Amino acid sequence: MEKQIKELTLLLLYMTSWEEEEIPEGMRRSWKGYSFNTLDELIAEDCVRGSNRSKSVFLTKLGIEEAKLLMKKYNLTNDH
Repeated sequence: MEKQIKELTLLLLYMTSWEEEEIPEGMRRSWKGYSFNTLDELIAEDCVRGSNRSKSVFLTKLGIEEAKLLMKKYNLTNDH
């Protein structure tokens, strides 16, 4: 069950993310209203980056690539 929670959290982060000019190219920002334990796991895997003080995280290139694979796995459309 933990694996599915992590996958779906990454998917939701990606699906609700947006691009900003101030962040490095290839990264996206998303609000982090999800389980801190799951977010910590995604940070440890370098799928997302962020601090405990921030209300948002950055999806890394790796995180975006993983989310796109999960979109295919769960038969979801990709609007990004």
